[in-house]
Amino acid sequence: MTQKFEIEMLPVLDTNYAIFIKCSITGKVAMVDAPDDDKIVAFLEARNWRPDLVLVTHRHWDHVDGLEKIKQRYDPIIVVPDSEKDQISPFTETVAPGAILPFGAGHFTVLSTPGHTSGHIAYFLQEQPALFAGDALFSIGCGRMFDGPPNAMWEGLKQLRHLPDETVLYCGHEYTIDNIKFALSLTPEHEALRQHLNWAEERRAQNQPTLPSTLGFEKANNPFLRIDDPVIAQAVGQENAPEHEIFAAVRKAKDQF
Repeated sequence: MTQKFEIEMLPVLDTNYAIFIKCSITGKVAMVDAPDDDKIVAFLEARNWRPDLVLVTHRHWDHVDGLEKIKQRYDPIIVVPDSEKDQISPFTETVAPGAILPFGAGHFTVLSTPGHTSGHIAYFLQEQPALFAGDALFSIGCGRMFDGPPNAMWEGLKQLRHLPDETVLYCGHEYTIDNIKFALSLTPEHEALRQHLNWAEERRAQNQPTLPSTLGFEKANNPFLRIDDPVIAQAVGQENAPEHEIFAAVRKAKDQF
């Protein structure tokens, strides 16, 4: 069956991905975030794509510094988190969690995923289940908790667990190998992770991405989506602690890994 949306990832900067979504029915093109990298314009021009919409997940420089260039060249609608609009420029519209954005033959639902930044949001494409998670969720990891608090970040990640297992996960960075090595430090007998590490290392040796992933795989293997699993709590010495404290301990362990 022909899919309604063509989704492509472009490696930019050091570890970032620029993500493009084209509706095959209407021809509309969206971008997720806008790093400042000339490869983005070259990618678009080579395909004769013009972005109609830019979906910004959060305010960090490596996700927004290309907005001015994209705005001047293509004049798309630029959507930013309402709570971070004072720190992002330029923009056209703001959105809050719960908003639904029409795009081509589908819709994006805006999800609250705070913690990496206080106003971080993710975008869920409903008609062809895909999650554009920015820096909230990575394959076998999650974003560094700059703004917190831990309970808010954990609640956001739990919300992502409610999405269908077949949801394809697109992230803002290529961090998979380091994330798997950390996860194995918590659960060294996790055979699926060992196999995944071998696969990821082979991919990166060939300069190929380890993304996208699926939420089903992440729910089963990503320690940051398994905070309520006693195995993870025990690994960080937080048996019987509240979930947000277990999450904080796992995130701190990753920061120090």
